[in-house]
Amino acid sequence: MFIVLLRFSENKDRASDFMDGHNQWIRRGFEDQVFLMVGALQPGLGGSIIAHGESKEALESRVNQDPFVAENIVTAEILEIEPRKADERLNFLLTN
Repeated sequence: MFIVLLRFSENKDRASDFMDGHNQWIRRGFEDQVFLMVGALQPGLGGSIIAHGESKEALESRVNQDPFVAENIVTAEILEIEPRKADERLNFLLTN
């Protein structure tokens, strides 16, 4: 399982130019069943993603395809988590 942090760079003001492509990229992540959750880092610091079911290398490639990453609107950090214990609603995270 991974947490992806997408922190705004000095090019934050260009985000609106690439928002449609970024949203399509997010949609593909959900359609491919890799993204479990996407949300905003508060207060207005960027975004975050919880991803599952893909290797780190594949996720790095996916993240690099995000127009926000490609255009240096955000910088990406991928944190790998090895789940050890979870609430029963999240037990699916423990099986991979």
